[in-house]
Amino acid sequence: MSAVNMAVDFGGIKMKNPVNTASGTFGYGWQFQNFFDVSELGAITTKGCAAEPWAGNPKPRMTEVPGGIMNSVGLQNPGVRAFAEESGPFLQDLSDKGTAVICQVAGHSVAEYVAALELFDELCPWAAGFELNVSCPNIAAGGAACGSTPNGAAEVMRACRPVTKKPLLVKMAPVRLPEIARALEAEGADGLTVINSIPGMAIDVHTRRSKLSRPTGGLSGPLLHPIAVRMVWEVANAVQIPVCGVGGVMTGEDAAEFILAGATAVSVGMASFVDPAAPVRILRELEEWAESQGVSDINELRGAFEC
Repeated sequence: MSAVNMAVDFGGIKMKNPVNTASGTFGYGWQFQNFFDVSELGAITTKGCAAEPWAGNPKPRMTEVPGGIMNSVGLQNPGVRAFAEESGPFLQDLSDKGTAVICQVAGHSVAEYVAALELFDELCPWAAGFELNVSCPNIAAGGAACGSTPNGAAEVMRACRPVTKKPLLVKMAPVRLPEIARALEAEGADGLTVINSIPGMAIDVHTRRSKLSRPTGGLSGPLLHPIAVRMVWEVANAVQIPVCGVGGVMTGEDAAEFILAGATAVSVGMASFVDPAAPVRILRELEEWAESQGVSDINELRGAFEC
């Protein structure tokens, strides 16, 4: 038991500690249960699901790069109905044990986001809240990410906000963050997840082909952690709603940087691929750091960065 109160409120989602998992890196939670007690975490964010199943992109889907990984998975998922049926019992039990379950919503158009969220709200009563992944390509707008502009992001939030009374979060694309954050806040977003992976390229110089099945992919891992910390700081200073920091959290000190930059919660992503028990280790290290700061509540450290 930590000497510091670790409980936080992430946009109406009550978390017993600030440690969350990044969507797409932690499956649906039960895949990690044999490595550690998942209910020790403050929250998990499940892999994104759409109203209908998505096949995802062809292989190869992942490749290592110095300091991180790149992926082009394409948000393969079984659809909300199958997800709720297959993973619902575990997630209900996890919720009963006090770990918030955040379900990520995927779509290729505003209508698809609404359809998926309607199913989530109906079929997943154990969900503490929902996260809209507005980095999905908008097929109705030529392939640009739905959340790549303030107007595009606001349109998704405006359509989805009336669908659920539960907290509605947004996982933001790493572009135009302060202005898009303000647009989302104005349309009723309860919290923001910052950041999603950054587009990059990896070329096999011997074959002259992409190391993935597509020319570009999403770059993640410790190499982008300083960029993510800067972006969290920018967003936290642009809006009043809380932020969850994501990007290269490999240690408790990485998580602490996000909190000092203004994040209420942090999500562990790539570290779970390296060490499946990383989230609970990072939680312990974060608790030790908070105790070393001489505070009684971790919320006292949020935004405490000084230049």
